[in-house]
Amino acid sequence: MSDIDTLKTEVRKLNAKETQAKMDLHDLSEELPTHWERIPEVARTAFEAHAALVEARKKLAAAQPA
Repeated sequence: MSDIDTLKTEVRKLNAKETQAKMDLHDLSEELPTHWERIPEVARTAFEAHAALVEARKKLAAAQPA
């Protein structure tokens, strides 16, 4: 598998993780004020997932021929 294919696979996996984290954050917001103490944990997970996805997309864009 080429580096670009590997990066595409990584982006797909990270996109799925980011989407799940985003949905978890949304679900938590709908449950408030119940489980309010989970806000930092769920938000951190969503933030880290999104940051990883953005970085992977940058790597993929840089690796693809112009």
